[in-house]
Amino acid sequence: MKILRYVELKSGYSDNGPAWIGYVTPSKTGRTLYFNGRALVKLKGQRRDAEGGNYIDTETRESFWVSGVKKKANDRHWAGTGRVLVEAAALPEYLKLIKADALDKSRYDVTDSIVPTDIARFERLLNSRSRDDCEVASFK
Repeated sequence: MKILRYVELKSGYSDNGPAWIGYVTPSKTGRTLYFNGRALVKLKGQRRDAEGGNYIDTETRESFWVSGVKKKANDRHWAGTGRVLVEAAALPEYLKLIKADALDKSRYDVTDSIVPTDIARFERLLNSRSRDDCEVASFK
C-alpha cells in the first residue's frame, strides 16, 4: 500500500530543505516509511529531534519531516522557501486533492528521479540488529 505524503529533509537545512510530495510505503506497524531509497523511522509520540524532524533515516541518521499533504497546497513551513518536487506518478492524485488543473510552476516541479526502495534489504538490516544495538529503536 502506498500513501501520498509530504517529505522534507531537515538536517542542515532548517525549513529550506529539499522537499517532495510523493508516495511512501509504510511498514506493517506504520512506524517505518520507505521513500526514495530510504527507510525513515518515526520518533515516538509527538517528539521531534533537534532539527525539527519527526522521522530519522535509519542509515544516515538525517532528520526528516513527514506529513500528510495539505488540501490548500501549503505543505512547506511558512518560513521555508524552495520548490517542492512532486513525484510524477503522484501528480494526478495530488492535483485532485488540491482541486487544481496544474501545478503552480513557481512553487513546484515534477520529478521522475524518486528511486524505488529495497524494502527487503531494510527489513533484513533492522531485523538483524538486536534492540540494544539498534540506535533507531532507542528513539523514544
